[in-house]
Amino acid sequence: MPKLIPFHNTYRCTGKAGEQAGDLVLVHGWGLHAIVFDDIVPALLEHFRVTVVDLPGMGQSPLPNDEYTLDFLADQIASVMPERAHVLGWSLGGLVALNLAQRHAQRVASVVTVATTPRFTRADDWPRAMRPQILRTFAEVCEEDFEGTLVRFLALNCKDSENMREDVARLKEILYFCGLPARRALIEGLVILADTDLRTALSALSQPLLMVFGERDNIVPVTLVDDIRPLLNEHGETAVIERVSHVPFLSAPERFSAVVLDFYRRHGIVTDAADG
Repeated sequence: MPKLIPFHNTYRCTGKAGEQAGDLVLVHGWGLHAIVFDDIVPALLEHFRVTVVDLPGMGQSPLPNDEYTLDFLADQIASVMPERAHVLGWSLGGLVALNLAQRHAQRVASVVTVATTPRFTRADDWPRAMRPQILRTFAEVCEEDFEGTLVRFLALNCKDSENMREDVARLKEILYFCGLPARRALIEGLVILADTDLRTALSALSQPLLMVFGERDNIVPVTLVDDIRPLLNEHGETAVIERVSHVPFLSAPERFSAVVLDFYRRHGIVTDAADG
């Protein structure tokens, strides 16, 4: 029986670099799929060949019988990504990107995380993160009403954003575009968010790293930036986008793209407005 692999699609660079452009892989977050990145793909295609991937059990990707762990998700992305690429991951996808950069270090040239923290839940030595009970409640309710749970989580994604109503409507539209994700992927994805702790891994990353946050994020509070910065080595940096919540690339695609492309320019990954 053929091995099940994630749905993925690669788009050619539209800039001067053309076929010589570097590769960029986009990894979405919990409950959604790669279409969530549609608003920023055109700007990225001016510099990169872009591959979008649906996580297993979400979007158009099948759900294998493997144990649904962070390592499994990273290996699934590795199975379909180019041999060497820059990786951008949002929320849960950011954890996948960080794990991928550890497990397959030679294949990851740089990492951008969006609305991601190395640990999503609060601990005695991590007091500004989300209360663990929030994710536990989502997981419990998801067992009974997973569609309703998804919709409520989308609303939390956008809470306090300057364009909150428009953002929620857009996320709902994206959610239903490919049909609902698999229940097991949702529940076990929440377990990954609740249990993962990559704090000690951040300082060990050898690749350039940018961690982007939304000023009004209710899932990853912006106050966590002060706790994250001391964990970064000389390759890591942070950026905060004002007036947006947990989905900055949807709320403010132009501002988000500018922040990310400036990072790539500083590291010589992008040389000017039309090269990749």
